[in-house]
Amino acid sequence: METTPRQIIDEEVQWDKTKTIVSKTDLFGTILYANEVFTQACEYSAIELVGEPHNIIRHPDMPKVAFKALWDALKKGQNFHAIVKNLTRTGRYYWVITDFTIDKDENGEAIGYTGRRKAVPEGVIQKIEPLYKTLLDIEKLKGEKASELYFNAYLNEEVGKSYNEFVVDLFEEESKKEKYQKEKDTKPEEQKSNFKKGLHWFFFGDFE
Repeated sequence: METTPRQIIDEEVQWDKTKTIVSKTDLFGTILYANEVFTQACEYSAIELVGEPHNIIRHPDMPKVAFKALWDALKKGQNFHAIVKNLTRTGRYYWVITDFTIDKDENGEAIGYTGRRKAVPEGVIQKIEPLYKTLLDIEKLKGEKASELYFNAYLNEEVGKSYNEFVVDLFEEESKKEKYQKEKDTKPEEQKSNFKKGLHWFFFGDFE
């Protein structure tokens, strides 16, 4: 759809962070459906998005190895979570945590993917952004394979978890910190426990 590169603006787009961004794609990542929250965040209309590759919103700050891990998992039939910085139509950005599920037909064959995305606490961004920058720098200087090798070594040696486990644990840890801080700053009757039901509920339930 676009023929000229977007100017990158170091500015976060404004969108309703209490809502869930939802999109559906075929097995090749072509967008089949985008909900209203998605269009608000990325600044494209649903008509503009349908039929386009999902990487239309890929931000240049994202290392390719993160998407390789995503697609490798989905092709194996595994659900997957990722923390992603996306690019809007005007060149702005927004950070999300994504939950991917595999859509299947009546015979159990995979026919596409559904992605649900929600905003992440600032603490998550502060911890994941330096890692992504390192991976991107390695990718630019030494190539994608070197970036992948470093990424796997980092997860094994410094984290001791898979990328999916690392993302989920980091998100839940920072969410609890954010929730605790909010509860300290609000009256008891206004306090809510949005994360007590776990990450699955976070994506599939609505905030009160």
